[in-house]
Amino acid sequence: MSAVWQVQEAKNHFSELIERAVNEGPQTVTRHGKPVVRVVAIGHEAPAAPPKDDGFVEFLLSMPRVEGFAELIDERSSIKQIDPLGE
Repeated sequence: MSAVWQVQEAKNHFSELIERAVNEGPQTVTRHGKPVVRVVAIGHEAPAAPPKDDGFVEFLLSMPRVEGFAELIDERSSIKQIDPLGE
């Protein structure tokens, strides 16, 4: 069972706060009645959700290959010297 602790209470009973986080689950600490932190025992964290596969990589890989595309990119990516502003 999750509990809510005021900051002063959490400070005064920190060992108990930790023990309850381990045994009962996440403990919320409030300041002026508003939640500010949650104490969570290692191993009780929510598992990270795997990234959602939206099919974009498959879409890109399914595109037809264009012959000569690399050369076209090379021509457009040449570095051109420009004069700095104000000189």
